[in-house]
Amino acid sequence: MRRFSVPLPLLLALTAAAPALAQVSRDFPGLQAIPNYQTTQQNPNPSAIRVARLHYSGGGDWYWGGSAIPNFLRYVRRNTDIPVDTIEKQVTIMDPDLFKYPFLFATGHGVMKFTPEEKERLQRYLLGGGFLFVNDSYGMDKTFRDEMAKLFPDRQVTEVPFDHPIYHSFYDFPAGPPKIHEHDNKPPRGYALVVNGRVVLYFLVESDIGDGWEDPQVHNDPQEKRDEAFRMGLNLLTYALLN
Repeated sequence: MRRFSVPLPLLLALTAAAPALAQVSRDFPGLQAIPNYQTTQQNPNPSAIRVARLHYSGGGDWYWGGSAIPNFLRYVRRNTDIPVDTIEKQVTIMDPDLFKYPFLFATGHGVMKFTPEEKERLQRYLLGGGFLFVNDSYGMDKTFRDEMAKLFPDRQVTEVPFDHPIYHSFYDFPAGPPKIHEHDNKPPRGYALVVNGRVVLYFLVESDIGDGWEDPQVHNDPQEKRDEAFRMGLNLLTYALLN
């Protein structure tokens, strides 16, 4: 598989994202801390981009697909020069370390809800440069789009057009997100909250690239589907870190 090289200016922009979020955290002191679920392992590269799984409220199985994030991050490391930490971290919205992670991943089935305090802090995270990717593994569509609308009441939840940079930031997806799994026999769609021209929250339904990231034996997806899932994930990560 061909390895893609990332120019130095791009790498500098990517590695700058995490410190910027840390500064936002310092700008909003005194937020209540909730115990986190991080491992004690450390990546040897202190400037590596760190991705966290969001442990959300509402009753959905936030832990679904345990091999997904490590596999995706290993794919990024093998196929690009983007410096990433391949160790999965897990955070709640109220976690004191939230702002250390420029990219949050959430997945599962069922309901995801935010308390008023979580909404306020998530708004600060997103406005400060953070990005939340929510992958509907099945059953989150209606309830989560309602929750998105409440997060920024003055912003409409919009479907992302296929010519948007999010589908062309690294690989080209001219027909929008790939179809990895059949759920309700509907085409895959990506929905977003856009603030100041930037997608800050991307919600993917009827696609399930998170399942495509898992170990091959979990869903027995063909390699071409798994490759599409990884590539779409790389587009999201690239867009999130550069915008």
